Amino acid sequence: MKFSKMFIPTTKETPNDATLPSHQFLLRGGFIAQTGAGIYDFMPLGKIVLDKIRAVVKDEMDKAGANEVQFGFVTPLSLWEESGRATTMGQEMLRFKDRKNGEFVLSPTNEEAVVNMVKNRITSYKDLPVHLYQINTKFRDEARPRFGLMRGREFLMKDGYSFHSNHEDLVREFNLMEETYKKIYTRLGLDFRVVAADSGAIGGSGSKEFHVLANSGEDTIVVCDSCDYGANIEAAVRKKRHFTAWFENTNTPAKCEKVLTEDLKTIEEVSNYLSVAKAQTIKAVIKKAIYEAKNEVVIFFVRGDDELEETKACNAVNALELIDASEDDIKDAGLVAGYCGPFGLPSNINFIIDEELKDEVGLACGANEENYHFINTDLSDLKDVKFFDLVAVQEGDICSCCGGKLSYTKGIEAGHIFQLGTKYSSAMNANFLDENGKAKPFVMGCYGVGVSRLVAAVIEQNHDEKGCIWTKETAPFLVDIIVSNSKKEEESAAGEKIYADLKAAGIDTILDDRINARFGFKMGDFELLGFPYAVVVGKKLEEGMVEIVDRKTLEKTEVKVDAVVNKILELIK
Repeated sequence: MKFSKMFIPTTKETPNDATLPSHQFLLRGGFIAQTGAGIYDFMPLGKIVLDKIRAVVKDEMDKAGANEVQFGFVTPLSLWEESGRATTMGQEMLRFKDRKNGEFVLSPTNEEAVVNMVKNRITSYKDLPVHLYQINTKFRDEARPRFGLMRGREFLMKDGYSFHSNHEDLVREFNLMEETYKKIYTRLGLDFRVVAADSGAIGGSGSKEFHVLANSGEDTIVVCDSCDYGANIEAAVRKKRHFTAWFENTNTPAKCEKVLTEDLKTIEEVSNYLSVAKAQTIKAVIKKAIYEAKNEVVIFFVRGDDELEETKACNAVNALELIDASEDDIKDAGLVAGYCGPFGLPSNINFIIDEELKDEVGLACGANEENYHFINTDLSDLKDVKFFDLVAVQEGDICSCCGGKLSYTKGIEAGHIFQLGTKYSSAMNANFLDENGKAKPFVMGCYGVGVSRLVAAVIEQNHDEKGCIWTKETAPFLVDIIVSNSKKEEESAAGEKIYADLKAAGIDTILDDRINARFGFKMGDFELLGFPYAVVVGKKLEEGMVEIVDRKTLEKTEVKVDAVVNKILELIK
């Protein structure tokens, strides 16, 4: 392809709302164009990148034995009502009515559609397993679309769904997809991490996320410095911490008692007054849990030096969301702010205790009475208590797998795989007959890749102050032939010859043959657009030489004209 024949509207101007490098450079490089909030068109270069990523995803999915299908972008709301997600998906699911008042949605995901496709068409265990996938447009009405392709409303996604006769076979396919996804991200030239994750609105019993590591990532990833453990902060776990009971380090009797702590409401104040570590206190976090039909005040108890992880907390009470309880909410529930503890709560109060506190002794906590705390508590005295992993893992915590230290990094979620189980098949009455002729719901898996998001993720991980640096598998063109002065016949002819030779060798090449563009402008476009290599045809041509520029390092290498093809082949292998 030649520059003069392509629509590549580059610009030096950075849009005001573009804060991430990928958003800035994709707009400035003419890869994408915004048409509405969170909605982008792909221009020629952007479409080439998108198609290359799509091709890698499709190739690896096909190799894994999955069958490609295509669901409608529009699906009837009735399918979502059948699964029970018509209400739980919330406002992100855009609904509309047709001229006959029929209710439809723009598909945010396709669990319902695939169950509807398989239901009554696969009826026997003999026809299982089967894996169906599509690469298609999705729409989620994000409240705050931002960061370009990173969090748009309309996007291209690969979503796959597998159907099995038992859980063991689901686990086999789940593991196969993990390996398949690793191959995809490796081929795309990305530095990534596989992490344990929360299943969220999709549901299921187990899930893993695939994160492209980048400083701009929205997700906090917990990783171990000594093994390959990784988890989203929402699902991260640590080795249980152990502390010496208070009474073992003091002359205080090992007996629970109530002490006056007048006007001392914070963990900091209480621990200082009692001369105990924050870890030897219990913190009460009071929230209002939001459900479909009701709201209620819920208390979460964690160690005083821990922080509540809200996704874990939300899952612990199966709420749609958690919000901070107001002073009135707390008072109406019969609670005393600043003095709340797990002993002596009103009988109607729902409370959860972090699992690390189970059977702990010698801790201080609120006495549920103004100006009073308990010391030397014994949590084993509590009966019928619900324990749940509630805390956010902190940097420096110990890895439960190997004993190494845990730390934070940032990641861009670019893939997610789930063990759904029978959540959707049971709800939608999608069954098969097992070997005994008994009807059973399909056991399902779900596997997603954010194809258009990967366009941005590649740049978030690979860029400099000048522009994009595409990986070899994702670059729109591997080589940019820059003719320094296209008005000079000898330079123009040499550029055309190298262009033809590279194309003949099967190398994706673009020739910058623009007559009226200065050399500096052409180089600026090369640096902005991020093609892996440039071949500069200029003054050195008189000596039979040209320059090859490596976009990643901007290092220049002189080579003979007749050696260009072999050198490029050597560089891209």
